[in-house]
Parts: sequence; C-alpha cells; structure tokens
Amino acid sequence: MIDIALLGCGGSMPIPNRYLSSVLMNYNGEKILVDCGEGTQVSMKILKWGFKTIGTICISHGHGDHIIGLPGLLATIGNSGRTEPMTIIGPEGITHIINGLRTVVPYLPYKINIIENPDGKLNIIKDMTIEVLKLDHSSPCIGYSFYIKRKPKFEPERAIKNEIPKNLWKILQDGETAIYNDKVYEPNMVLGKKRKGIKISYITDTRPIDAIPDFIRESDLFICEGSYGDKEDLEKAIKNKHMTFEEAAKLALRGNVKELLLTHFNPSMSEPELYKYNAESVFPNSIIGYDRLTRTLKFSEDD
Repeated sequence: MIDIALLGCGGSMPIPNRYLSSVLMNYNGEKILVDCGEGTQVSMKILKWGFKTIGTICISHGHGDHIIGLPGLLATIGNSGRTEPMTIIGPEGITHIINGLRTVVPYLPYKINIIENPDGKLNIIKDMTIEVLKLDHSSPCIGYSFYIKRKPKFEPERAIKNEIPKNLWKILQDGETAIYNDKVYEPNMVLGKKRKGIKISYITDTRPIDAIPDFIRESDLFICEGSYGDKEDLEKAIKNKHMTFEEAAKLALRGNVKELLLTHFNPSMSEPELYKYNAESVFPNSIIGYDRLTRTLKFSEDD
C-alpha cells in the first residue's frame, strides 16, 4: 500500500489556492518527494504528514517552479531531527543546481547523496524500483516510474509438503535461501506464482514523445502535466514544450493506465475543471488535480 498526495498542481508561478509542482508519496514509513516548487512546505504542513522521514527527492528538471522550494525544505527536514542520509535524483546538471541552492543552507545535520542523470533501474528504497525517462523540454528533464514489488503468496501447504522446519518459513517467505542441518531450502519451495505490484508514473514539462506510452504502461496512477486545457492552445503547448489535456489523455490511453491525474496547470487556467471533457473524451478515467488531493493505492485483490 502507498499513499500519494498532490502537494501543488500549478505551473510557472503560484496563484491563490494553487502551489507549484510537488508530489509526496508515503511508503513503508519512508517518504519520497517528487519535485519541490514554491509552497511545498506549506502544503505539507497543512497535510500533516511530517518532514523527517523524507529520504528520497526526485527532481524532474531545474526550472524554478519545480525546485525553488528545495532550500527551505532541506532546512526544515534538518530542524525536524533527521540525521540519516538523503538521496536526491535528477537530470543532467542537477548536481550544479543543488550545490547552488545550498549556498543558503550550507549546514545540514544529514548527508545528501546526489544521483545525476541515472541510467537503468534504481533500487534505493526496499521493494521499490525507480526508473527514469529523458523527456522533451527546454532544459534537461526526466520522467519517473515507481514500481512497488509484491512478494509471491506464501503457501504453507507447500512448506509442509516439503517438510520445511517452521523456523525457516519467514526467511523463505522473504525470498532468502536458508540452510539448516546441512540442507538447502529455496524460496520457491514455499512461494506461489509472481504477483503484480503497484506502478506510479510521473511525467511533466514535456511534449508527447513516442517513448512515454511504454514507459508508463500498465500504471495504476499516471500523474501527467496538463499545462493547457483547451485544444486551441496547442500552438502554445508546442512552443513552450508542454502538453494539452487531450495530449496527456492520448498518452494514458496508449499506455493502458488505470487512472490519469492531470496537474501542472498554467496560471491563466483558473478553472481546469472546465476543460476536463477534453481529457475524458479520450480517456474517461481522467481526474483534475488540486492541491492536497490524496490517493491510496493497494495491491490488486485479483492476485
């Protein structure tokens, strides 16, 4: 199970009742923050999820509406009593950007490990895999996919049939091999078939590119920018390397996701709900985001 909160759904500049881009995920007692625009701390304070257990921060790119809230947040996390190391992931150039922002917060009680422009899967959080995709924006920008693995079902009848001592059941259930009385016991002796996990994808500040549908495929939740709600704004979207609601919905459809959550609204779009039909006409399960919208995703009961 994972809890997700859209802390800010604005793009470009904050407006009343709409902070800038940020998503918070709470999984197994650790929090993952994705982007950190202005207002992130205030929204977190209202949400009351706490600051200390933010151990990983994923930044899509270095534009201010996605990162300006970071220096203050790092200080607040330090003041909350965190001493464990933190990991910050980001695109090419993120190290230089973080080092620049840290001139106003040079002293922190914890270490920051920066992973710049990662290639391949990251396994820095237990049972979670993070993947990235290079996007098409006016600065180096990456999208994120978070996949929570689900352990195969433990089958006690198989353990009994294989005459496995009960004191080894938990070890094998956790996927580890056990040796007892010179005999080797493997996890597959007590575990059933593989089960589907939970997938969350986050794509913002980009034009639609062909790689996105495969990257987000089968996501339980697809969080995507919708900078422009009106189809008539397509020219602006192309010029500024953003997307319309309709374009985001087409990606959701091609990627066969369960739910599309639209965010990163242009400040000129005061009522995104008015344009919801542009997404729903393509992908019915489309939702318009708002600050502190929350979702709880659970493993499928079908498994």
